[in-house]
Amino acid sequence: MAGEPISAAQDAADVIARLKLRMIEHALPLWSGEGWDRTSGGFIDRLNKDGTADRAAPRRVFVQARQIWCYAKAAQMGWYPEGRAIALKGLEHMLAKAKAPDGKPGYVHRLTPDGTVLDARRDAYDHAFILLALATVYALDQDAQVRAEIDVLLAFLDGHLRSPHGGFHEGLPVSMPRRQNPHMHLFEAMIACFEATHDLSFQNRAGEFFALFLANLYDKQKRALGEYFEEDWSRIEPVSVEPGHQAEWAWLLKGFERITGCPTGPRRAELLETALRYRDATGCLVDEGDVAGNVRRDTRRLWPQTEMAKAWIAQAEGGEAGAADEARAALARLERHYLSHPVAGGWYDQFDRDGNSLVDTIPASSFYHVLCAVTEAEQVLS
Repeated sequence: MAGEPISAAQDAADVIARLKLRMIEHALPLWSGEGWDRTSGGFIDRLNKDGTADRAAPRRVFVQARQIWCYAKAAQMGWYPEGRAIALKGLEHMLAKAKAPDGKPGYVHRLTPDGTVLDARRDAYDHAFILLALATVYALDQDAQVRAEIDVLLAFLDGHLRSPHGGFHEGLPVSMPRRQNPHMHLFEAMIACFEATHDLSFQNRAGEFFALFLANLYDKQKRALGEYFEEDWSRIEPVSVEPGHQAEWAWLLKGFERITGCPTGPRRAELLETALRYRDATGCLVDEGDVAGNVRRDTRRLWPQTEMAKAWIAQAEGGEAGAADEARAALARLERHYLSHPVAGGWYDQFDRDGNSLVDTIPASSFYHVLCAVTEAEQVLS
């Protein structure tokens, strides 16, 4: 923050309160109003750039799960009393339409707007978010039926998606390449399940993903997280580095440390240091680089910026000097570049190197990233 004008520093100092207000007064009402399909049920996948619902867009099941998480989390925080009812309504719809509609276990991948199956594959990434949603809803009421759904989903993962080489397949049917991304979000879901249930088995499950991270996903020499792998976890060259995922793992490792006591500080610092190599003139993270630190894709999406804020929040929670200021500065960049959309409660999803918006619609999938960053900031920094 040194050397910034006072106005910018003041901007960053107040950013958490402003973003919390933005979530409560604009985003949460928008995505449960225009963002909910009153005819067929379920959350709308995206809004048009004027803020009206794109009712023709297919419904990705992981987006349904993310929106359920958002409203359950907002209710848990005491930000949005209606959040609990909205989350439960979303969960009821997802269970009715996406869970085993073809009689086979697991959740389908995509639905049509009227709720019929568009893509029946079973996707590990989707199941990670469904598990996260279930854990967060369970944390509200400790409802036995929700806990039963958690156990059914875990049985599906264990019985159908486990790979003999460790970790989980991409989905059914099995496809290649293997990715770190579903494993990262399953790690997140297991941490959330432990925090919701205090069942020690979730510590053990989270520990499996931590071990996979150390053994296969993370290159200790290059201090870089790999994205794509062969069946046996050998890296696919040239190695792709997504700085947003580097930052996201830094935040998740702090969560793992919180539930287990296992120290993760050195790895968090390495991940963050590598992520910071891939910034453009705005200070925002670009979408992709290589292991040598070169930029491969100079576009910049919204979600890596939220993950950078969360990484700094994790470091602040760990007591690192200056991390809280860095977190607030990251949130201020998020607000300035991505959230300053003419639709209140909307956002820009991606820019090119010159700052031109590349996505005309307002995707619902980003709400999880934004709300998570703001709730983390409120919990740790306020």
